[in-house]
Amino acid sequence: MPGKSVKAAVRTLQKTRNAARGALLWGYEQRLAREVRTHGKLPAHLGLILDGNRRFARAAGLQRELGHSFGADKAHEVLQWCLELGIPSATIWVLSTDNKGRDPQELAHILGLLEREARQLAVDPRIHNNRVRVRAIGQHDNFPPQVLAALKDLEETTAHYTGMRLNIAVGYGGREEIVDAVRASLRAQAAQGRTLEEVAATFGPADIGAHLYSPDIPDPDFIIRTSGEIRLSGFMLWQSVYSEYYFCDVYWPGFRRVDFLRAMRDFQDRERRFGK
Repeated sequence: MPGKSVKAAVRTLQKTRNAARGALLWGYEQRLAREVRTHGKLPAHLGLILDGNRRFARAAGLQRELGHSFGADKAHEVLQWCLELGIPSATIWVLSTDNKGRDPQELAHILGLLEREARQLAVDPRIHNNRVRVRAIGQHDNFPPQVLAALKDLEETTAHYTGMRLNIAVGYGGREEIVDAVRASLRAQAAQGRTLEEVAATFGPADIGAHLYSPDIPDPDFIIRTSGEIRLSGFMLWQSVYSEYYFCDVYWPGFRRVDFLRAMRDFQDRERRFGK
């Protein structure tokens, strides 16, 4: 009996400690939120590299596909956090061109999630109440028809909105975007009757910038990558030349609001110099 009493007391103590930690974390999160809102300086365009879904699942002893499912749910949460702060534009990198070589079953699951999420966003009250314009950027030629249809419907449903701009980078690669922009620029100038020699004589950065996937929103001034990897892996290579970076150790599905707010406060403490 004494042994059981001791175990019960230990469990009670552990619960009390966990509750205390939770209360402290909640209080810290609320203080961070006030500081971020009071400061006022926020990214005009936030880039998010959603990394660590599979490792999250592995660490939790789950099937890797569930990591992607949890990651999709987390993206909905982060969208809400962006809306709460009033961030004007965000680009979330969901699937890279490099990921096309993954296991077919895993890739099919990711594309299925993409279709599901696109259809949910098309009817999400937050999208319509906040007039969020959503666009899928990347190379989608090899996507299944039902996925393409869902993305097209989402884009058309929100095309007239003038609120937050949300880019979903899927089938996306930074090098591929630059190549596509150069091709588009050359074709446009050829259509105007210009020769290759004439184009080469005046070709400059603006010719590429005007034909990127989303030329009508500013370059990302802040990019967050989760999972502890310290690299861009090709994310918005052209646009990120003067971006500020923040690398977070937590896997994407475990990314908390307090992690998000810490990143925002870190951005607010930085002085951007644009290479000067």
